[in-house]
Amino acid sequence: MAFRFELLHTDGAARRGRMHTAHGVVETPVFMAVGTQATVKGLTPEQLDAAGVQIVLGNTYHLELRPGAELIAELGGLHRFMGWPRPILTDSGGYQVFSLAANLQIDDRAAVFRSHIDGNLLELSPESAVRIQEDLGSDIAMCLDECARHDASPAQLREAVRRTVHWAERCKEAHRRPDQALFAIVQGGADLELRAQCAEALIALGFPGYALGGFSVGETAAQMIAALEPCAKLLPAAKPRYLMGVGRPEDILLAVARGIDMFDCVLPTRNGRNAMAFTADGSLKLRNATHKRDSAPLESGCTCPTCTRYSRAYLHHLFLADEMLGPTLLSLHNVAYYSRLMAEIRQAIEAGRYGEFCTVSLARWGVKI
Repeated sequence: MAFRFELLHTDGAARRGRMHTAHGVVETPVFMAVGTQATVKGLTPEQLDAAGVQIVLGNTYHLELRPGAELIAELGGLHRFMGWPRPILTDSGGYQVFSLAANLQIDDRAAVFRSHIDGNLLELSPESAVRIQEDLGSDIAMCLDECARHDASPAQLREAVRRTVHWAERCKEAHRRPDQALFAIVQGGADLELRAQCAEALIALGFPGYALGGFSVGETAAQMIAALEPCAKLLPAAKPRYLMGVGRPEDILLAVARGIDMFDCVLPTRNGRNAMAFTADGSLKLRNATHKRDSAPLESGCTCPTCTRYSRAYLHHLFLADEMLGPTLLSLHNVAYYSRLMAEIRQAIEAGRYGEFCTVSLARWGVKI
């Protein structure tokens, strides 16, 4: 099945859409649960499905290092390997190369680096990034890009944009799977002129979707939000727009208001493992002594298994006792919370009241714009 995107409603710049993929439909705006190493940490595919997760993200860099894309292909592809029947997006591995790999050497041909796991010398080129993702069999693959540091010099930013476009051309040329959509990534840091040049060149190549990379890499939240609306306007209205690696609830609300459709972040499970829960009234820290005798559910009205079966006092006990069930239950709730938040966002856009929904939610969380 060929990838297809429908734009169903708009409310100001906020967009309500639908992506059709080989493994099912994804309603947008959507938050993608991060399954770095073919697992969303601590949760089964059945739990993810029950929590309302529509699509998960796999990490090309990590999966190629361990267990290897060829092995996953031999075992039937990433969907079968991890037991997840719904859509999967895989990133190109570029960000992990630049953030994790040691002794990185990069030129137009490829990025050469040492594995952060065993120190072996490895190479990632546009062609190999595409091959790996085709072996994995994801529904959406990402072009290899160069993610510059937030404090990169103007010359370094220009070079990263030039190489990102050059690599996107090679990724498109190498890509063969008709059941997999290949998205390009717009770079350029906070330089809106460079972003515009990068977007124009990538749009001319004709990808089915576009991502904004190079955000949430050290700039302030205010700087990111200020840049999002002009950056989103650079991208085709008829194709999905993906903001990579951004996932605080307040950032999602503000980014949707500026025209973004897709998000991913490790926060739901990372915070869950660290005893922090997201709720409609703000975050809770379950290690705090105030929860020791609290028989109330984690979040009143939430229908996830954590909230319908367990008290704050029990969750507090699990973390103090260092029981592994605590991180699992909080991760499950957080993932369900994000799914519910995105459903409420879609409903508000459809009803033409997204501005009100956004304002009320941010005020409830104590977020000042």
